[in-house]
Amino acid sequence: MPPGKSGCPINLTVELLGDRWSLIIVRDIMFGGHTHFRELLTGSIEGIASNILAARLTKLVAAGLLTRDDDPSHRQKVEYHLTEAAIQLVPVLAALGAWGARWLHTAPELTVRAELLAAGGPPMWERFMDELRATHLRGAPLPDDGVLAELTAAYLAAAGE
Repeated sequence: MPPGKSGCPINLTVELLGDRWSLIIVRDIMFGGHTHFRELLTGSIEGIASNILAARLTKLVAAGLLTRDDDPSHRQKVEYHLTEAAIQLVPVLAALGAWGARWLHTAPELTVRAELLAAGGPPMWERFMDELRATHLRGAPLPDDGVLAELTAAYLAAAGE
């Protein structure tokens, strides 16, 4: 018998990512650039508790969605980076964001990124995944003119910042 309750790929994915926090953590690393525990703890507008964050990070590392690496700038810190498996969630998060923007009452400043990703479609998602690969898999700095910069600028403009 395959792992999980049934071996169904949707069931297994929900078992891995279907809790309240796992996709939020991936979102905050992917779209917020948060790579340290403290950034994830204080940068999440949803207000995750530290013990839950620690447990979810451990789970996501064990599942192969994140890596946990020593921070070269501070010996007592670690950095969490997306793996290829997590980067491949960009279309999933784009679809979830588009669905939420269409069917739920969302905050305009928090919806603008979802709308841009939906409008940009697969070509934009591929460019964003390439940026994430360069940053998270190869250690390159984020480009100033990439997809994440465009999404962040749109969010800041919508938030009036």
